[in-house]
Amino acid sequence: MQNEVVSREQWLEARCALLLKEKEATRLRDSVNAQRLALPWVQVDKDYVFDTPEGKKSLADLFDGRSQLLIYHFMLGPDWDAGCTGCSFLSDHVDGALPHLNHHDVTWVAVSRAPLDKIAAYKRRMGWKFPWVSSFGSDFNFDYHVSFSPEDLAKDKVFYNFTPMPPDNAND
Repeated sequence: MQNEVVSREQWLEARCALLLKEKEATRLRDSVNAQRLALPWVQVDKDYVFDTPEGKKSLADLFDGRSQLLIYHFMLGPDWDAGCTGCSFLSDHVDGALPHLNHHDVTWVAVSRAPLDKIAAYKRRMGWKFPWVSSFGSDFNFDYHVSFSPEDLAKDKVFYNFTPMPPDNAND
């Protein structure tokens, strides 16, 4: 990239113009966050069970006594040797945030389709401590449209990010 070299005054004028747009983006983000928090809730009427290091746990058990549960769908499939690079990068920053989330009545849990032993091995390899459970053998990831069966992928459309789309675009 070739950036123009300008005087300090010209830079300040350009920086102030950009700052106005940054503040507009911040206000828009805050508005979108408020709208997300105001969304209605949907009752979960299926009994999901997860494998955890402490044994089998229901979805309700994952709340761990808090009123809010944040589930991170960590892409680690049953036949994968390592997790998704984007998921792994994000996860490098989770352990330090957990006390803050817990203090605000939020439990954070990663869920993957890989069996628990694969999750444990990868978690150990990466040095992570956050809670991570397995949905192996359950419909959880499929019901929430973050995983697709071979039959789904053979169709011309899958439901991802709340929109029907070609299977090849489902990871964009």
